[in-house]
Amino acid sequence: MNTVFLRVTDEEDGDRLDVFLADNTEMSRSRLQKLIKSSKVEVNENIVNKASYNIRDGDKVLVYIPEPEKYHIKPQDLNIEIIYQDSDIALVNKPVDMVVHPSPGHRDGTLVNAILHKCKDLSGINGVLRPGIVHRIDKETSGILIIAKNDFSHVSLSAQLKQKTISKEYLALVYGDVKNESGTIRTLIGRDPNNRLRMTVLSNGGKEAITHYKVLERFDKYTLLSVDLETGRTHQIRVHLDHVGYPIIGDAVYGNKQSKAAFSKGQFLHAKKLEFIHPRSKKRVSFIAALPDDRNQFLKKLRK
Repeated sequence: MNTVFLRVTDEEDGDRLDVFLADNTEMSRSRLQKLIKSSKVEVNENIVNKASYNIRDGDKVLVYIPEPEKYHIKPQDLNIEIIYQDSDIALVNKPVDMVVHPSPGHRDGTLVNAILHKCKDLSGINGVLRPGIVHRIDKETSGILIIAKNDFSHVSLSAQLKQKTISKEYLALVYGDVKNESGTIRTLIGRDPNNRLRMTVLSNGGKEAITHYKVLERFDKYTLLSVDLETGRTHQIRVHLDHVGYPIIGDAVYGNKQSKAAFSKGQFLHAKKLEFIHPRSKKRVSFIAALPDDRNQFLKKLRK
């Protein structure tokens, strides 16, 4: 049995236990609720069986994770790019329009199906539906993801995510001429009260979200940005750039009519680069994922 230790911050004071754990472990909320119900979660060394339990600043939370069940997911040869791999981790370049892990609406064709074909040993911390998955990116977002091949690596990488020591750089092509060469967007982000499938900027409630950006290239109607996340809220880059008036082109959920019509092959958002401490060597490493060909071709047309 493996364990994950977390400490509640002031920002998380008052959150539900299951929400706090979902935000900080990358395990699904339903899986965490099952662990809580089966007495696998302690707060300040006391077992808590209620997912709705309100945590407080400074609380020490310990999660006991049972050994993984046997996989019931079909390995599939989906021709994904493995950027790097060793006995502890793998770095993959996720294609556009690929879901990260299986769900009721996506039983196969996911990144997990592809990884199971490429890698025989994966961490079991996130359960049978998410073996090896440490973090996620949206279905329509392309780019780099870390895969943990064992629980030792998974615990180390999850801790780095929690401590915000993993550096993530994205490329985003937005609609409009961005006014400043660089900037920081700092807001609260939460579920849109009028549409629970969307996230939005809130004046009250939600969680602090911080996005840094700088201009890489300017075109007639568009601007290519390098984006660095200080926090990792759901849809953060998409929500923030739309909020300041520069929506990502091709984004079917956020943005305006012009930005949605500008690019027909999904949102132009790419997870380009990851830097982190290798779990085994303890050295800081850096990896880059190539931009998909259709995105590259679109940029070439704009440059002409």
